[in-house]
Amino acid sequence: MKPMLSRVIFYVRDVSRLRSFYQEHLSLDVCEEIEGEWAVLKAGDIELALHRVGKPYREMELQSTASNVKIVFSVESGLVELREKLVGKGVRMRELKRYGGFPYLLCDGEDPEGNVFQLSQVCDAETPA
Repeated sequence: MKPMLSRVIFYVRDVSRLRSFYQEHLSLDVCEEIEGEWAVLKAGDIELALHRVGKPYREMELQSTASNVKIVFSVESGLVELREKLVGKGVRMRELKRYGGFPYLLCDGEDPEGNVFQLSQVCDAETPA
């Protein structure tokens, strides 16, 4: 039997804040929730679950940490406009980028707790970066 990825869990300090962030900015729908402790958002075929961290970690100062994990959201079109909208709402977004021979326009951002996400759009050679 071949396992299929169905859910990614982020351990977070403020479940409600991050739930609201992903609902408002990326239009993800909540499909399961325990107020303040747990929320599951539908992100295509994968669910993004937000789980409140344990007590010892709730009061620690948030520090920017390097992570080798990035979640990627695909959009069919309008990535340039979506990035501009997010920047206008104060979301930390990096510049648009493209790589030679790779047919995607990309843009990284950060949620309120510093988790990195990427927006990706398949594009043709004429799509500006």
